[in-house]
Formats: sequence, structure tokens, C-alpha cells
Amino acid sequence: MKTYLRILQYARPFASFLPLYFVLTILTIVFSIFNFTLIVPLLNVLFNQTETATEIPKSLPGFSLSARFITDAFYYYFGQVIDAYGRMGALSFVCGAVVVSVFFSNLFRYLSLRLIAKVRARVIRGLRLDLYQRMLQLPLSFFSGERKGDLMSRFTSDVQEVETSVVNTLTGVIRDPLTIIFYFVVLFTISAKLTLFSLVLLPISGGIIATVSKRLRRQAKQSQQTLGTMLSVIDETLGGVRVIKAFNAQQYILGKFMAQNDQYARTSRNIDNTRDLASPFSEFAGVSVVAGLLYFGGSLVLGGESDLTAAKFIGYIILFSQVLTPAKALSSSFGNIQRGLVAGERVLSIIDIEPAIRDRPNAAVLPPFEREIEFQNLQFSYGETPVLYDINLTIRKGSTVALVGSSGGGKSTLADLLPRFYDPSAGQILIDGHDLRGCTLHSVRDQMGIVTQESILFNDTIFNNIRFNTQATEAEVVEAARIANAHEFIVASPDGYQTVIGDRGSRLSGGQRQRLSIARAILRNPPILILDEATSALDTESEKLVQEALQRLMQNRTSLVIAHRLSTVQHADEIVVLQHGRIVERGTHAELVQRPGGVYQRLSSMQTNAALV
Repeated sequence: MKTYLRILQYARPFASFLPLYFVLTILTIVFSIFNFTLIVPLLNVLFNQTETATEIPKSLPGFSLSARFITDAFYYYFGQVIDAYGRMGALSFVCGAVVVSVFFSNLFRYLSLRLIAKVRARVIRGLRLDLYQRMLQLPLSFFSGERKGDLMSRFTSDVQEVETSVVNTLTGVIRDPLTIIFYFVVLFTISAKLTLFSLVLLPISGGIIATVSKRLRRQAKQSQQTLGTMLSVIDETLGGVRVIKAFNAQQYILGKFMAQNDQYARTSRNIDNTRDLASPFSEFAGVSVVAGLLYFGGSLVLGGESDLTAAKFIGYIILFSQVLTPAKALSSSFGNIQRGLVAGERVLSIIDIEPAIRDRPNAAVLPPFEREIEFQNLQFSYGETPVLYDINLTIRKGSTVALVGSSGGGKSTLADLLPRFYDPSAGQILIDGHDLRGCTLHSVRDQMGIVTQESILFNDTIFNNIRFNTQATEAEVVEAARIANAHEFIVASPDGYQTVIGDRGSRLSGGQRQRLSIARAILRNPPILILDEATSALDTESEKLVQEALQRLMQNRTSLVIAHRLSTVQHADEIVVLQHGRIVERGTHAELVQRPGGVYQRLSSMQTNAALV
């Protein structure tokens, strides 16, 4: 129930629709009930009982908002028609009243459905928006521990399940109980004894339906988890199709998919079997009650122990049979809603995650960079695993500092701490004396540009990828591309700057993708640059073009460069050697390469020998 109410919170403000929805629903129910109450006068006409019908008042009753007034007013006009036009006229009058009543019943029902459709769209839009916003706020550590396919399933199938199973049942949850209540009020006014008799089996059927719903919830949770795993396999297949084909692993990956697909099919089948049990059971229970009523009420009428006429008794039975429809729909709703509640819990579990990296209350805006970046006694751990120890480093404005060392030494982690992708476990990072944790994330990252080993591009045009999140003019985009050595291959593309580059830039070479990333960083014009292995995955010719672009990008900027190829950082103002999370050496290339037995000298010798071979 808690999850259901939370989902409905997205329908706020309730005052904009709930009162009108209640009015429309009640009017629908009233006219629906009126349809069936007309059966009694219709039967009286057919059985030639109109002359003795005691319900017909001699004068028009005084107006009041009550079912009694409506009934008496109808029977007054019914009597007038009988007097004026006889039984055929009365029959025509009743049939016309039925048509009018059905028209208004369906009209108000349609209007209520239009209103609820607006509410449904509002709920799903708000839920999906909150989920997407939370995704953008979550730290990088969250995504490294989650399957992308499972996250995608929460956006798609889970949200769709919430719409289908929760929001769509909103009409039933409100309308069906109201319908049952109104019907029973009318039934009590006709015969309290028969109505009390019909209520005997309701607690029994309700208990059985509750048991079925609990089982559905358990099965639905397993189903949604299986679907998330299956989508992850699909995502991995699409991303690694080249490797799958190269290793002849089609059957292997097909086996993984089939296992998840079969499990999802089994759980879905079990859910359908369990869910479909609720409706037949409620119908069987209802028909059993009707059969009991027919026997009990019929014996009273035939024995003369009831004041009900035959027409009234038949009308009562027909009216009571209509209670079965909303009761059946309500039991089905409780069954259907369980799968949606599980999906809602999966969506809300992401929305409820509090971002570890967020602005502090009253966080300040970081002023423009003027002097230096300082890492003071910095330490960082991934969970319980220490990665960086006692890092002390100062980067002067306009200088280039390179981080080198073997893989796993902590270079990328140190660079990720600067734009606050993570916050240090101990120590602090200062820019011009301002602790970054006390500054807004937007103002910190607004002063930084990042070029990584893997070029992150979007399935859009070249122009939009370079112009990304700026208001740059076409001339400025072209100039940035020229500086990044990208203009020539861009104009040679089929549609020039309007060429769509495919998913993650798949239609471009590695060097071309990297030059677009550099052009994007140039256009941003940040005072601080972070270059993470920007040339390590390129061939010699592409590396030369990218390196030239990087040199232009780094001019008059403060740069933190991570590199495995030491040849790319020989001109850095300072080279910092990291090993096992600690700074073991620092200095210029000339100083470090002359240090006997040093880590940098060993790395330089290894790369020089590898190049000669």
C-alpha cells in the first residue's frame, strides 16, 4: 500500500481532478443503477400488473436529493403515461427512459476515463522524469556496480508495468468500490433480509483473493529481476557483437540469452496462471451467491413470507447480478496491481538513492581560477579498498603536470577527484584556497574540460557533438574543429558538419572520434584540462594529429595529463610518478630519467627498448 500511495503522489495536485472524477463516477453509477431499476416497471407492464402497482404516487413528490425522490418522480410520470396512453404507451416510455439513462451513464463514464487518462500521463511522466534526474545525479561508482540492461529495464518495462498494472487500475480502485456500495444501498432498500444473506460469503472470497495477491507479488519480483538480467545480456551482445563473432561465440551467448528468456517465460506464465485465478473464482463465488438468493428468496416469495412481488424479486436478482461485474473487476485489479507494485518498488529504489556527491547546504560558487590547485594529504578508498595514500601536490596556473606509473597505481582515480566524480576519503582538494567540497558541483565542473581515452560521443551530427551544451555559432564550431585537426575529415564526410556519426561515433575512426572530443573541449574553453590517456589507443599517424591538437588545446591552460606513453609528457613542467597509490617520484623528464634505479627511468627504458624492437 505504501508503494501504491507513493506512485499516486505523482498525480498531485489531487484537487485538480479528484472532485470532478468522483462526481462523474457517481453520476455514471447512478444512471447505471437507474437502468436496472427500470426492469421492475417494465415487468409490471409485461405482466399486466400496472393497474395494481402500489408504487405509483397520485401527485408529484417534493424535490429532494435522494433516491426516493427519483423513484417516486419516475413512477408518477409512469402513472400519467399509463393513464393517457395505456400499456403500449407505458412500454414505450420505459424503453425511452432506458435509452436516455444508458446514454448519460456512458457519457459520464467516457468523461471520467478522459480525466483519468490525463492523470495517468501525469503520473508516468513524473515518475520517469524523477528516475532520469536521479540517474544524472548518481555518482560514477553507482554505475560501475549496476548492469546497464537492468537500469534500462527500469526505465522501460518497469515504468510501463506501473502504468499498466497500477495507474490503469486507479479507475477500478475508486469506481468499483463505489459501484458496489451504491448497488448494495439500493439492494438494502429493496430487501434487507436478502442482502444480508448475500454478504455471508464475502469475507471468505476476500481472504482467498488476498492469498492469491500475496503469491503474485512474490512471483512478480522474480519476473522483473529476470527481465533486467535478460536485457543486460542483450545490451552486452549489442556492445560486443564484434568480439562474439570473432570468437565464434554465437552459441555461447545464445545459451546465456536462452536461459534468461526461458526463466522469464516460466515466471510470466506462473504469474498469468495465478492472476487469472482471481477473476474466475470471484465469478464462481458471485454466481453461487445468486443461486443461493434465487433459492432462498424464491422460497420466501412462493411461501408468501416476503412482501416482494414477483417482478420486484426478479428485478432484485438482476440488480444483484450486476454487483458481480465490479466485484470481479476489483478482484482482478488486486491481482494485476501486484506486478505493478513490484515494478514501482524497483523504480522508486533508484529514486530513493541519495547521491553521495552533492552540493552541501549553502555551497559557494567557485570563483574563476587564478593561482593554483592543491591536493593536501589526500586519501581515497573504494569501499574498504584503499587506492590513494597521502597525496600532496600543487599545480600552478598555466603549468602542465603529468601523472605516470603502472596500471592500477591510482592515476585515473586522482584525476577523477578533481571534477568531484568522487570525494576524497580524507584530506582536501583546494583551488585558490577553496575546498571543492564546499563549492557547487556546477561551478567546479564548469571550469574543467576532460578528454579521455574512450571518446564519448553521441548519436547525433558532428556539429551538435562539437557544440555540445554550448551556444556556439557555426563559425566558432568550425574554428574549434580546425584547431583540433578535424575540419578536413569533417568536410569530406557525406553531409559535412551535419553528418550523423552513429551510436558512440561508430562511423568514425578512433583518431577522428578523439579529435572531435578535443574540438568539443576547445569550444568549451576551460581554464583547467584533464587529459586521461588521450592518445594511447591510436595508431602513429592518428596519434600525431591528435597530439598536435592537444598541444594547441593545452596552450595557456592548466593541464593534468595521464599517460602511459612517456614520449607524450616529456615536455610537462612536472612529472609525478604514482605507484600503489603513493607518489614515489616527481620532477621533470630530464631529472627523472637520470635518477638511477628510479621507477620513471625503468619505465622509460622499457618503452625505449620496446620501440627499438
